[in-house]
Amino acid sequence: MCGIVSLSKLTLVLGGAASGKSDFAEILARQSGLPRSYIATAQAFDDEMRKKIAKHQHDRGHDWKTTEAPLELCEALAAQPKGNIVLIDCLTLWLSNLLLADQYITEVNENLLSAVKNFGGPVICVSNEVGLGLVPDTPLGRQFREAQGALNRQIASCADLVVLVTAGIPQAIKGQLP
Repeated sequence: MCGIVSLSKLTLVLGGAASGKSDFAEILARQSGLPRSYIATAQAFDDEMRKKIAKHQHDRGHDWKTTEAPLELCEALAAQPKGNIVLIDCLTLWLSNLLLADQYITEVNENLLSAVKNFGGPVICVSNEVGLGLVPDTPLGRQFREAQGALNRQIASCADLVVLVTAGIPQAIKGQLP
């Protein structure tokens, strides 16, 4: 991929942990030629996570408008400048944050889909594909897996482009790669 590419209204980039999904999503956003917004859902609860976040910020560079939104993702999306491309990284951490905060997931998912539809530019969502692993051995783990699978299905059903990244290799599973 080179030059400026045109993206659909909604792109979902799926993959496992450390698969390269965030890197690929950032490449898509850069190649759009649009001003870029990055909505981060991670929280730095320990030194390891603080270092990981700092590395991601450094690697991205300073030409992104970054908003931290561990819980209030819909509000953060609505506040982004119209005409920007928005990269949400990632839905998995956001969903984890919501579950741990005892928020009602179904309503929140519907609100996210509405916020994406109402936003005035393309949106790229990054999310973990959790259906390829083992069945979690705790009730919270199983609740998370089911909620993540449902969220991924909802986002994918609305997306024009869905990409699965495995070992750094993107594969379109819905739509066509630009």
